[in-house]
Amino acid sequence: MSADERRAAIIAAATEEFATGGLVGASTEAIARRVGVSQPYVFQLFGTKKALFLEVLRSCFGRTRLAFEAAAAAWTAGSDPDPDCNSSLGAMGKAYKRLLADRTLLRVQLQAYAACSDPDVRDVVRQEFGLLHKRVREVSGASPGELHQFFAEGMLLNLGAAVGLPGEAATWTLEMMEGGV
Repeated sequence: MSADERRAAIIAAATEEFATGGLVGASTEAIARRVGVSQPYVFQLFGTKKALFLEVLRSCFGRTRLAFEAAAAAWTAGSDPDPDCNSSLGAMGKAYKRLLADRTLLRVQLQAYAACSDPDVRDVVRQEFGLLHKRVREVSGASPGELHQFFAEGMLLNLGAAVGLPGEAATWTLEMMEGGV
């Protein structure tokens, strides 16, 4: 494996570990074991566990940005039979619902928010969320109100995924929360 491939493998393994244990609870030893490298090698590449966590956060936000960009680029008027998908913003929303099927990505996002008491984590989350918002605005052309609704809906979807609402994200409603279904 090249150094770049090993670095990517460590980030992938760290994504799994941080999703479960967060910044504080994840084990760099477990991350190294997953990849088949030594723990000192992980520190050689990333310096600290927190620096590795920050790389994982950047990677996960980047995956979301790429999914949104691809969905917006693929969308054309009338191309989707779903009546709720009548814009590139709607296509990005559908892409996010598909991303939520990856519980690891969701849990890393939640761990990121939970770790925001650390100023370095908070700065990266702000930067990455800001980049995500800016990119969605650029590729969608949505109004500020539409963007607000898009991101608010995304947070509601996060909650639905986190608590394990039944079915798929496309079928979730707030009423499902009320009933404890």
